[in-house]
Amino acid sequence: MKDKKQNIRNLSQKELIEELEKIGEKKFRAKQVYEWLWKRGARSFDEMHNISKKVTEHLAEHFFIDAISIGDMQKSNDQTIKCAFDSFDKHVTEGVLIPTTSRVTACISSQVGCSLACKFCATGRLKLMRNLSPGEIYDQVLLLNNLSEENFKQRLSNIVFMGMGEPLLNYKNMIDGIKMITSEEGLGIASKRITVSTAGIAKMITKLGDDEVKFNLALSLHAANDKKRSEIMEINDSNNLEALSESLQYFYAKTGSRITFEYIIFKDFNDGIADAKELADFCKDFPVKINIIEYNPIDDGEFQQADPEKVDEFARFLEACNLVVNVRRSRGKDIDAACGQLANKNKSIELKERVLK
Repeated sequence: MKDKKQNIRNLSQKELIEELEKIGEKKFRAKQVYEWLWKRGARSFDEMHNISKKVTEHLAEHFFIDAISIGDMQKSNDQTIKCAFDSFDKHVTEGVLIPTTSRVTACISSQVGCSLACKFCATGRLKLMRNLSPGEIYDQVLLLNNLSEENFKQRLSNIVFMGMGEPLLNYKNMIDGIKMITSEEGLGIASKRITVSTAGIAKMITKLGDDEVKFNLALSLHAANDKKRSEIMEINDSNNLEALSESLQYFYAKTGSRITFEYIIFKDFNDGIADAKELADFCKDFPVKINIIEYNPIDDGEFQQADPEKVDEFARFLEACNLVVNVRRSRGKDIDAACGQLANKNKSIELKERVLK
């Protein structure tokens, strides 16, 4: 049974060497196994065809590989691809491959479900089942990179932790996953091509600064007013704007990295010039860029998309304040793959019940 075995991808290469030395194997054999586990993405020990049967049988007896696989896949009219990933223990999470004319971005998850229950996000309707392991985080990137090469003839150019879950509530696994994604023993993707998005957990943003991380940080802000932000994001009650500002200033001082604010703009809620002024004021203490994001409706209909004219007016006001602003039009909406829509809706009823039970 897997619960009596150890997850082999939790071993460092040094620990794997020590494990195989117990059965008389040389260091190079452990390095070969390690390459199969990471760079070559082996799903099982049987796939390691240059490893002796003695070694693979020993590994299969004592270890398992926490590999994920693509259980279902949908392709949008705009070529966005959404994948439902099946884990070894029958959970489901989702990732999205987003192509544009200049890049291909992988949007990946950090948890199965989410505990934060932001009002505008479909993922928040799911219960938090568990954290994803470093290997499962890595596998999403590996599998989406393979799809990118197959479908778009190029490797991933960017990775964003903007799928299911709150990355900073799975801090160690997220950091360890990124280490393998960026390592030459893994995928060798540059840290600056990775963005971790958080709903805003001040003490963990401070920890990112202490760890002097090399990847980019994005904050899901959506309102620069505590009353409004708490109305749509419960996390703001315990991590208010003052606390977030202090932690972001610290992060910038330690890393020198400009922060990105994600601002989903809702009709008649946070789309006015007064809201834009509050946002501009909040941006005064550290360098930022602002992504204004089109809202993607979910089933309850509580929020609506802001009028395009108001979005443009909002952006122009911020630009007049010398802020860097991008207005992002959503992709993959027809397959529920856009921002805030990931909720395993493409899977069968049986699979949905498996996630929600």
